[in-house]
Amino acid sequence: MSKKESIGGYLSLELSNLNTLYHDNAYALNTGRNALEHILRCKNYKHVYIPFFTCEVILEPFIKTKTPYSFYHINNCFQPILGQIKSYDAILYTNYFGLMNDDIEKLSNRYSNLIIDNSQAFYDYPLRNNPTFYSPRKFFGISDGGFCYNAEEIPIEKYKIDFSYKRFLHLIKSIDTGKEDSYQEYLYNEDHLKNQKVKIMSALTRNILKSIHFENIKNKRNSNFNFLHENLKDYNLLTELIDYKSHHCPMVYPFMVENGTELRKYLINNKIYTAQYWSNVKDWTEPTSNEYIFTENIIHIPIDQRYNFKDLEIIQNLIYEYLRKTC
Repeated sequence: MSKKESIGGYLSLELSNLNTLYHDNAYALNTGRNALEHILRCKNYKHVYIPFFTCEVILEPFIKTKTPYSFYHINNCFQPILGQIKSYDAILYTNYFGLMNDDIEKLSNRYSNLIIDNSQAFYDYPLRNNPTFYSPRKFFGISDGGFCYNAEEIPIEKYKIDFSYKRFLHLIKSIDTGKEDSYQEYLYNEDHLKNQKVKIMSALTRNILKSIHFENIKNKRNSNFNFLHENLKDYNLLTELIDYKSHHCPMVYPFMVENGTELRKYLINNKIYTAQYWSNVKDWTEPTSNEYIFTENIIHIPIDQRYNFKDLEIIQNLIYEYLRKTC
């Protein structure tokens, strides 16, 4: 896919060609939302049901493809509150935290047109023939990229190849100056990803992914998740849910308490930054809805490959400290 390289000249950035892309049989595209856009263009659904509990950027592909949609609620186990739908309609379901494999199996049996959002479940392979998409930058240090399966009606050769070199400044700068000093560049990149045309994954993103030790990272994340659950499960309102869920590798550890907004502020004040999924949900739903309550009260604790048990103990102890003060 790349043009022929010249011989000689200056040395390039050196990346180890250790692995495949992990999702080698998928279409490798430039963003997760564009992977969804590709699915919508392939399938031409008459109507798609979208969960209220999702990021607002998920709407971008629907707007670009002019695909009609409406929202549905989820129950306190993150399952859709939705009856039977018409055979030509589809339902989009999020693999929340990477913990919803069992639910996806059941939903696949129930709905013939199920689209699976595996943005939070990079290590989960697609189920049967369900169109499935991924956003690998939620798991690895890359600026863009996406994968999709089971949407081959439009050949990938139709798209141009993307270029990523202008999107990597925040990643490179953070190595020298830290994440806080490169946060504005990160926000710039987030904004730059909006309304991109569907393209083939760039050579830079592809080569970085191929240099990653996927299994090592998977093991590290699972180990961190299990460590946190062992130490926080007595305080976590989602413990019952987590205990019976199977998973391959979660994205975060979801920790839910009453008045989670105040705990999030407490952690931020102690330089523990946890993303809120998703602030737009509070504009879409009523304060009594499950989605609103989840948005307010779930703390998404990082478990990624940067951290070890010592780091997680800092977070754990801050949570203990906060709970002691508020009980």
